[in-house]
Amino acid sequence: MLDNGRDAWYAAFKAKDARFDGRFFVAVFSTGIYCRPICPAKLPKLENCSFHRTAASAEQAGYRPCLRCRPELAPGNAPVDASASLARRAARLIEENCGSDIALEGLASQLNCTDRHLRRVFVAEFSVTPIQYRQTCRLLLAKNLLTDTELSVVDVAMASGFGSLRRFNAVFKNQYRLAPTALRRQKEKRAESAARLNLALGYRPPYQWDAMLAFLASRAIPGVEVIKDNLYARAVALPGPNGKTHSGWIRVWHLPQRKALNVEASLSLLPVLSLVLARVRHLFDLGCDPQAVHEALVAMNDLKSGLQVIGTRLPGSFDPFEMAVRAVLGQQITVGAARTLAARMVSNYGTPVQTAVPGLSHAFPPPARILSLEGDIESHLGPLGIIRTRARTIRALAQALVAHDINFGQGVEPACEVKKLLELPGIGPWTAHYIAMRAMAWPDAFLPTDYGVKKALAPRTPRQISTLAQEWSPWRSYATINLWNSLH
Repeated sequence: MLDNGRDAWYAAFKAKDARFDGRFFVAVFSTGIYCRPICPAKLPKLENCSFHRTAASAEQAGYRPCLRCRPELAPGNAPVDASASLARRAARLIEENCGSDIALEGLASQLNCTDRHLRRVFVAEFSVTPIQYRQTCRLLLAKNLLTDTELSVVDVAMASGFGSLRRFNAVFKNQYRLAPTALRRQKEKRAESAARLNLALGYRPPYQWDAMLAFLASRAIPGVEVIKDNLYARAVALPGPNGKTHSGWIRVWHLPQRKALNVEASLSLLPVLSLVLARVRHLFDLGCDPQAVHEALVAMNDLKSGLQVIGTRLPGSFDPFEMAVRAVLGQQITVGAARTLAARMVSNYGTPVQTAVPGLSHAFPPPARILSLEGDIESHLGPLGIIRTRARTIRALAQALVAHDINFGQGVEPACEVKKLLELPGIGPWTAHYIAMRAMAWPDAFLPTDYGVKKALAPRTPRQISTLAQEWSPWRSYATINLWNSLH
């Protein structure tokens, strides 16, 4: 619970300030409900409120989520927070894997610490244990599915990671004092295809959706991604908790009035839904705090009017290996040429996926598929137009990922992974930092030798650009995106 600065927290709540959405939650004694700071309900008195850093903290204090503002839609923490703290990195991993049964020991191992130390720092940061945090993630995902889809309660329980309907019902009733079926009866009945489901993911406004789509569209891999009619779609193939690969498709579009993105997914992805949603959040940078970024970078507009645009997001990646290979293929060639080479890889070695979206046919080949190719890698990728050195770099990347020598997940320390990347053949500073920027959501990567950066800041030299960019830390990745966008 946040005991300090109650007046300031209440002032933000009273103002319905979207900048604080997801930063804290307000629990109301008189109703037993907790809300987002933007909740449209009647404002309670300060003496009836307590303030919590996370939804899990509010739930552990005995409060249930508001049905109007829906805390499950609140955006997460900004990337800079996730990389600055072990506890926050752990929270991101828990959110991504809440549908699986990963043990605390396994989570701690991924973060290179002991489970005892992780538990200690997690409780200090969030006032709840990692297990309690995971339970809240599961409950909020379940509430989202009960409210926004027509899935059966059994399917909701399984997709949320509870393992059994009995356990789901017991936990839900105990925590929310309401049966799942009762919540389902409260929602408005609507028509929904049996082959797909829709969920909303919130963000902090503003959001430069058109700029994000334009960036992704120029790099979209044919067969894997389609961007058309203000909508993003892609084929998906992800391993589930049982090791089985689940394939399908997603479509994402903007809901500006709700300050959210709508995610439509094929029902075949239900067993890996929590992972799909986490990757969508990463791809579209839904944890960003645009006000914080703008305040740090607004001085860029002194260089050129309109250079820094508030609400500009950092394009992430849905498939980190796919994005890393694209970075390797893009070395010293145009974006379009790299896209062509990636499309050839997909056509020859990608995973076929049945989709309901025209133009989507394959998921990008996973690292294990590249390693399964017999003989020299250049004999397979060379005929596609990929030169020998880059073919070997792609194989080295695949080997490092399969052996867990390198980790592109959101729970990593990007600076450490960049050092490891630089040890691989064919990867220099530009490629390593670009991978860190997009695959690892590192907000402070910078590319002083990049052609677009140099063009936007001409006639400065790379050394002068590096010196100038020090003022933009820790948001230099966002500065880079703004520089690239200024060229269009």
